[in-house]
Amino acid sequence: MKFLESRLTLRNLRLIDAVAREGNLVRAAQCLNMTQSAATKALQEIEALAGVELFERTNRGTLPTAYGETLAAHAKIVFAQLRHAEQALCDLRDGTGGRVAVGTLLSAAVTLLPSAIAKVLEVRPRLMVRIVEGTNDVLMPLLRLGELDFVVGRLPEYREREGLVQEVLMDDYAQIVVRADHPLAQRGELELAGLRDWPWILPRRETTLRRQIDEAFRRERLEPPNCGVESVSLLTNRALLLCTDYLAVWPVQLAQAQATTGLISVLPINLPTTARPIGVSVRAEGPLSPAAEVLIEALRTVASNNDTNVSGSVEKHR
Repeated sequence: MKFLESRLTLRNLRLIDAVAREGNLVRAAQCLNMTQSAATKALQEIEALAGVELFERTNRGTLPTAYGETLAAHAKIVFAQLRHAEQALCDLRDGTGGRVAVGTLLSAAVTLLPSAIAKVLEVRPRLMVRIVEGTNDVLMPLLRLGELDFVVGRLPEYREREGLVQEVLMDDYAQIVVRADHPLAQRGELELAGLRDWPWILPRRETTLRRQIDEAFRRERLEPPNCGVESVSLLTNRALLLCTDYLAVWPVQLAQAQATTGLISVLPINLPTTARPIGVSVRAEGPLSPAAEVLIEALRTVASNNDTNVSGSVEKHR
């Protein structure tokens, strides 16, 4: 299908992307300011070029086949690279601006990323930063598709590293937190066995931190606690902690920052299974924009000034 390289246009790719995204040819045509008949004809021409059926017309809409899903995914990458090229040109023309799309996990969202952004804005006052919060299972696919320039937070496990380059910035671990006047906050000595039957707010089962929490209990031959709420929303979790007897597990930077308010207490229990480095993940292929490079350098500086141990190693996983 090498002829696609010379005959497939950006307009064709935009149509493929729109149809895959909307799941409906009429809505896709409207998004592109095309008539339905023009969109139908263009899609037929693209399928003739590819020699395969890209979309299946059903009573549920226009659904991508395996071929359509593949081409739509590549279309997203093409558009992401064009956006990066535009950003790079803007950076070359005007070194005070640029755009960066950053994925962040809770561990980096408290102090590391905000401090780095503030540092960069001092020298690039017109920098536009788009922040997407989430967990690795959500952010890494967006990174691979080019929707994000990089992701900063607790580094993913091996199964989520393919095609990425990772740089360790600092060490991280998690702590168990409750409201300041929680009954457990008044006890001097605590063990995990005494916490199992309390209500818990925990990350989703798909997350690395949840697996590490479960492992902490299993190491002491205990079943993991029953989870009443699965959430990684800081605002929701904090509000629940303050008005209930729930326990939660937060990254150390978040736990310590909230403890200084006097509203949250950190329970004196170590969770060694939650030790994990915080770092930056970027795509192995494709250059970063100058603005993204500057923000990553600021993250390195902020991390190196942090009291937590800094490694600075780089791991490649293709």
